[in-house]
Amino acid sequence: MARRRFFVDEVRNGRATIEGDEAHHLTRVLRVEAGQKFEISDNSRVWLAEVETARKNLVAFSVVEELEPAREPAYVRLYLALIKFDRLEWAIEKATELGVSEIIPLDTTRSDEGLFQGAAKRVDRWRRIAREASGQSRRLRVPEIADPAKFEAALRDSARSRVLLDEAPGAPPLLQAGRVARGEPISLLIGPEGGWTDEERRRLGESGWIPASLGPLILRAETAVCAALAVVTQLHLVGNGTD
Repeated sequence: MARRRFFVDEVRNGRATIEGDEAHHLTRVLRVEAGQKFEISDNSRVWLAEVETARKNLVAFSVVEELEPAREPAYVRLYLALIKFDRLEWAIEKATELGVSEIIPLDTTRSDEGLFQGAAKRVDRWRRIAREASGQSRRLRVPEIADPAKFEAALRDSARSRVLLDEAPGAPPLLQAGRVARGEPISLLIGPEGGWTDEERRRLGESGWIPASLGPLILRAETAVCAALAVVTQLHLVGNGTD
């Protein structure tokens, strides 16, 4: 059975600590105890470590050995239109498990009124969700959760591969539209429940975004996140463009 992985701020002189609410979660919910061994990551390297101290607000680790990390997925930047926060949190958790590298919450024309203002107060919580999900899925790095941005941020994206998920008729399947060289970074854009406006489509097209479809059914935004990332992950693994 694979060991659980926890993220620490740093490893210094063979030791690391987790404090505060996260330590409380480890000791009270996960029942971490002194003498147990887990994997720890500082967001760039991974170690096998033994718990030296497990108190309510402090868990201290002693490094046993450094481990060889698994290969990280290719870089995927996800622009996700702001949706109701309970569903957005679920999307962040699942996107993290599916290997997303960066999530940018995006204010769009059809995002519910007030979400952009409220989102700024939620970013720290979203980052904690991503950190916990990264440990559960044994990632090497926690994805970056950016501060909420306006729609124009997507227009400035410079990735060579930029794919806009769209329910409008005529968009090719993501398997075709998402052609990328193996390992090449890709940006994905997923809209709100009401879909894109014609003006947003026009501006995105002029900025180089390529429309793609996930099929004839209309998916909730959080479902589209899972479906799109699963497809893109496989494209990166097998390569469907030029190497």
